[in-house]
Amino acid sequence: MPSPIPPSGCFDDARHLHAVRVYFEDTDLSGVVYHANYLRWFERARSDMLRLLGIDQRGAHEAGEGAFAVTDLALKYLRPARLDDDVVIVSTVSEVTRVTCSLVQKAMRGDVLLAEGQVRVAFVSPGGRARRLPAHFTAAFASLLVLPQEGPATS
Repeated sequence: MPSPIPPSGCFDDARHLHAVRVYFEDTDLSGVVYHANYLRWFERARSDMLRLLGIDQRGAHEAGEGAFAVTDLALKYLRPARLDDDVVIVSTVSEVTRVTCSLVQKAMRGDVLLAEGQVRVAFVSPGGRARRLPAHFTAAFASLLVLPQEGPATS
């Protein structure tokens, strides 16, 4: 019998796309997605993005190198997602430092922006202290770095 493999999303240039469907368990009494579920979807999308980049979070943890910890998070909710909606989480890397990586994540229903998050994760030692990202992690993130667009020059 074939064994299904969980989807990991895909890259569209520097954007990671991760599809989710809204199930009954995702909704609250009013039939819209409960706010905390966007955090869960964003976390899953980030984890799958790392997996596709060849970043082995479990291996780094088991080897005693460290793990990622969220250090800053801001969310803005704009429109509700509802039961049976198909939602795509779009993740882009916005900044990479020696210790952290910042991402912008958007929950989209087609062309409609439902929620947007900005998250910074730090690489920390097993003891919880900030630690420099391994070189191959930094290179992987830097390959996806999307810089803000500059407006037209004015004179």
